[in-house]
Amino acid sequence: MRLSKQLPTISYISLLALSFSFYTIITPISSISLQDVFINCLHRNTNVDFPLEKTFFSPAKNVSMFNKVLDSTAQNLRFLTKSMPKPGFIFTPVHESHVQASIICSKKLRIHLRFRSGGHDYEGLSYVSEIKKPFILMDLSKLRQINVNIIYNNAWVQAGATVGELYYRIAEKSNVHGFPAGLCSSLGIGGHITGGAYGSMMRKYGLGGDNVVDAKIVDANGKLLDRATMGEDMFWAIRGGGGASFGVILAWKIKLVPVPNTVTVFTVTKTLEQDAARVLLKWQEVADKLVEELFIRVIFNVAAGSNGNKTVTTSYNALFLGDKHALMEVMKKDFQELGLTPRDCVEMSWLESIVYISGFPGNTPTSVLLQGKSPFPKINFKAKSDFVKKTIPESGLTGMFKKLLTEDSPAMIWNPYGGMMAEISETQIPFPHRKGVIFKIQYLTAWPDSDKRPNRHVKWIRELYSYMTPYVSNNPRQAYVNYRDLDLGKNKKNAKKSFKKAQVWGAKYFKGNFNRLVKIKSKFDPENFFRHEQSIPTLPVQS
Repeated sequence: MRLSKQLPTISYISLLALSFSFYTIITPISSISLQDVFINCLHRNTNVDFPLEKTFFSPAKNVSMFNKVLDSTAQNLRFLTKSMPKPGFIFTPVHESHVQASIICSKKLRIHLRFRSGGHDYEGLSYVSEIKKPFILMDLSKLRQINVNIIYNNAWVQAGATVGELYYRIAEKSNVHGFPAGLCSSLGIGGHITGGAYGSMMRKYGLGGDNVVDAKIVDANGKLLDRATMGEDMFWAIRGGGGASFGVILAWKIKLVPVPNTVTVFTVTKTLEQDAARVLLKWQEVADKLVEELFIRVIFNVAAGSNGNKTVTTSYNALFLGDKHALMEVMKKDFQELGLTPRDCVEMSWLESIVYISGFPGNTPTSVLLQGKSPFPKINFKAKSDFVKKTIPESGLTGMFKKLLTEDSPAMIWNPYGGMMAEISETQIPFPHRKGVIFKIQYLTAWPDSDKRPNRHVKWIRELYSYMTPYVSNNPRQAYVNYRDLDLGKNKKNAKKSFKKAQVWGAKYFKGNFNRLVKIKSKFDPENFFRHEQSIPTLPVQS
């Protein structure tokens, strides 16, 4: 946004008077843009240069480059349309002090700030603001340094690096070390861990957030803090309490975990005509009880069946931390209903399994992980989530299959829990979905830009979510914070009051941990500088 073509307002005159009070004559508002004011403030608050042409992107100066940077890591096309609010400009810091200065200047100039490390957030909250305009975007993608220390079994990784890059850099140093984080290799590590960070080794080692030992964060006052200086309350909150509520994560120090030289993967698909319901019933019985080295998720899609009609496909996509022979012994004992054969199993290195699980085509080199790209095209989508604590009966599955067959491009992913996930206390970090959870459901529906009635897809997924109510967790009905869902709390009584509304989605994402998060937020960011549509709120002022 440029102010040069607008009449001055009292708020901006006050802003400029504050920022340039050391000048004898105030520069006229008509000759200064919001971006220029911000840049001048940055220069006064950092000693590290930043090349303007490589760090600032404005639609007023170069709209094509601005759009390229804005679109670069955003995954949901719904929030890149012309009608969606856009940031006044984008700043891509290249040094930690630039982030500190950005916080100081945004606060001083009363400019609403959004920031992102990967842009995978499902509701676009890291680069779209419906609650405050104008706003600016700080993109951390140029802060992506990774330092792996095999001797001490740890690594420092900056927020803008992707999980794929992290995995690759670990494997460069050792083929028997890994890290239990996301299955999607293009995730930005900064925001990923703020939601907990689950992956295909979580049944063995827990979440990524369970394996963080230190962090660097910039708080609401622009101070750079580590674990010692932020204190244990803040350190607890940022490992699973959701992104962009407590500060800007600059880097995580993670604990590496052992992986075998050889792991085994497989994908076995069953359709409705191949007795998919019977196999799925058995999977629900054993998924959380299998040896913790085995992770078998189920991916649901709709495809053309053998008779020409649509059918539901259920693909059992797995990682086993061991060789093929050991895997077959486990499957014969506990899940022979799947019909797995040695021919279905592929042995490979742990790093190669990352490429496989991420969904890249066969024989894709592991160096693809350094590109920070998803193997799938960007789409318009809406997603929701659930946690399941008791087996969904065949009657429930039958109705679910019928619902899936009525939508154009639906998908579901069922991720198994159990193992280490059931051993860790639900209060150890803010992520509470632990003991008693059999699996998590992710619901998705996608549509092309050419679709003239996108709202019908959103309506469909809401109806599916409603249908699943009897079969999932309740009191509260739980949800995963890294699958942000702005539907949550919308239609509840008192939802017009922001804190009451937050209590609804807060209980779903965090259960009893929400109250502790609110207290920590109120202490460390009492002015609620870091905020978005579902950020942790401060305690309401008593009247």
